[in-house]
Amino acid sequence: MGQLQQRIVGLFIPLLIPFFALSQGMDLGTWNVLNIKYKHSKQLSFFAEGQLRSLKTYNQFHYHEYKGGINFHIKQSAVFTLAAGSYQTYKEGGNFVLPKNNDEFRLWPQLLLTQKFTHFKIEQRYRAEMRWTNNGYRNRFRYRLGIAYPFGKKSNGDKAFQLNLNNELFFTDREPYFERNRIQLTLNYKVTQNTSIQAGYLHQFDYRINDETGRDFMVIGFYYDFINKKLKK
Repeated sequence: MGQLQQRIVGLFIPLLIPFFALSQGMDLGTWNVLNIKYKHSKQLSFFAEGQLRSLKTYNQFHYHEYKGGINFHIKQSAVFTLAAGSYQTYKEGGNFVLPKNNDEFRLWPQLLLTQKFTHFKIEQRYRAEMRWTNNGYRNRFRYRLGIAYPFGKKSNGDKAFQLNLNNELFFTDREPYFERNRIQLTLNYKVTQNTSIQAGYLHQFDYRINDETGRDFMVIGFYYDFINKKLKK
């Protein structure tokens, strides 16, 4: 096992112990994220992401998605994104149980605004989703407000750790209009200049929808950034 892999394992184990202990006393699902980004220039970057979710701790897998898109960095504090992806929800009670609850393709533009406030970073994310589902076409609108606190010794130019808290609201253009509320608390660690890992907790409340079920999740994420060699120089 290489030095980087040893550092990742050594950091993840103590981060995950409390979540595995908590999962024994409640229905804690898992929310796994793999995100890869390529920074082509100061104004342009591309990303791809996959997610795998389960209703129990690494059991009863019921959801997966994969998506990709392009980011336009308007300025340091504003990023416009255009992306698309596939979102698949299976029936509860087992691993990838058929028939599916939802088979969906989405196209979504997004605007991300950030600003610094003392030692904190405030983030606002606006997203509009055009959704082609097995129940017909739908629109959805999402707003996420987040706050991040970086701390610890500097690693590769940035603080090594970052604590993130965000809350996201989901709305539609059909009654009853409000669809979902999702709150998340995570801890990120920057392993190298290009690599970050994430562990945390997510809770969501749904209002009579079937495109994703579950209330409480343990979040595990891995993020890797490629940077254009010319941009590095």
